[in-house]
Amino acid sequence: MEDIQPAAVATDEGYVKPGPPPPDLPVFNFSEVSIELIKPNPWQPRKTFGAESLQELADSIKEHGVLQPLVVIHAGDGTYQLIVGERRLRAAKLAGLSKVPVIIRDAMEEQKKLELALIENIQRHNLDPIEEAMAYQQLIDQYQMTQDELGKKMGKGRTTITNALRLLHLPLKIQRAVAEGIVSEGHARAILGLPGMERQLAFMEDIIRDGLTVRQAEERVREILERPKVIKAPRAPSDPEVAALENELRGKLGTKVKVQKNGDGRKVTIEFFSQEELSAFLDKVKKLEQ
Repeated sequence: MEDIQPAAVATDEGYVKPGPPPPDLPVFNFSEVSIELIKPNPWQPRKTFGAESLQELADSIKEHGVLQPLVVIHAGDGTYQLIVGERRLRAAKLAGLSKVPVIIRDAMEEQKKLELALIENIQRHNLDPIEEAMAYQQLIDQYQMTQDELGKKMGKGRTTITNALRLLHLPLKIQRAVAEGIVSEGHARAILGLPGMERQLAFMEDIIRDGLTVRQAEERVREILERPKVIKAPRAPSDPEVAALENELRGKLGTKVKVQKNGDGRKVTIEFFSQEELSAFLDKVKKLEQ
């Protein structure tokens, strides 16, 4: 298909054909290609696609067709590399289409492909906070971009980029909860105010259990941090036998275990930092009973 030509310009003397476009403008063509020839986007920052919303889009496509073309480039082997429109591509497959409308762009360097996919998803609010943060980190790591440079490209302030990247410092369990919408990004930022993975995980359980708003979570973090620190008495030198038993139990149970001598007997304290850890421990006990 021929390249799109600029429209003629009207003047007092009639219509004048414009001169050639600047040489650095991207070349693109409109076309319709087979779905089977389009490869998925390897730079796609979005990792999850809701089945229900995807089916709704597929139903709409069955009735009205694909209203907005996908963006692709030539892959060099007769196929096309998808750049923008993965959700539309998946829905078109669900709808049973054999061809889809596309805009074929000229070759782009990998950084531009990732940037374009990321910007498109951000503008459509398609990414969850963790996916967005991971995409930012990928741009920074792969292309040595600073947070200021990244913010300018994405049209966001440096503070926004910094706050997004901080989410990747949370334990993976909390990251999953943010990605799944169990706790919000605001809750996650409040959790980041607490030091230590164990305290952060425990506090997330508090947020979920008590139904805390973001403001309530922030206030509770401040209260925790402002509590006077209890000075613990120096711990007596550990008994090698007790230390060995603690290590053995920790390895088998997968959680913190404390063993204390009590005369000729022993007292064992097992600590759990979440309901999930307790459930896993109980499952192990049940297996031992069988």
